[in-house]
Amino acid sequence: MIDFKRLTIVSGHYGSGKTNIAINLAFDLKKLYNNVAIADIDIVNPYFRTKDSEELLKSAGIKLICSPYANSNVDIPALPQEIYSITDDLSMRAILDVGGDERGALALGRVAPKIKQENNYDMFYVINKFRPLTSDIDGAIEVFSEIENACKIKFTGIINNSNLGKETTIEDVLNSVDFASKLAEKLGLPLVLNTVDEKLFEQLKDKVSNLYPLVMQKKI
Repeated sequence: MIDFKRLTIVSGHYGSGKTNIAINLAFDLKKLYNNVAIADIDIVNPYFRTKDSEELLKSAGIKLICSPYANSNVDIPALPQEIYSITDDLSMRAILDVGGDERGALALGRVAPKIKQENNYDMFYVINKFRPLTSDIDGAIEVFSEIENACKIKFTGIINNSNLGKETTIEDVLNSVDFASKLAEKLGLPLVLNTVDEKLFEQLKDKVSNLYPLVMQKKI
């Protein structure tokens, strides 16, 4: 488990798996604090949303902040007014799921000044080396820079979520760690977590440092 700041921002390119990580972190955060929310600021990705896990989040007492049009047939990149509660309500601990393209990251820019002013946040770059645009160090750094420039907030760490979905093998995970470590070194940031489907955790827990088991969320 990470050492949570008041706000934990999770971002990465499409297909990186950031939303699933954000949801898992929200459940961990709820074990430590009472007033917990997860905010879906990925306003341009309709394929896998935090709203897919709305009932699970609600049953755990985790507040979900997302577009009123999420999981509907209305394709409007809108943010709810509630989004400002993550900076205005200092008693709240929140996980922010931020879109990894320019439009998605720009949405975070609306609350970026207050986030930076408070300075009680982490922003993690989720990397999946098996995705086309982040399959090499240079490509991963280019996406990293695009997100930072758009949202006006600096990343503070790297999360290695390299996987091939259900086809992921132990060797895939092991081979990805060196890639993620080199990327982190190149960027001058810590490699905070190496994630793995909880089904593979026991086989890898003694082989990979900072290994984090993920409960995989289901798409509605």
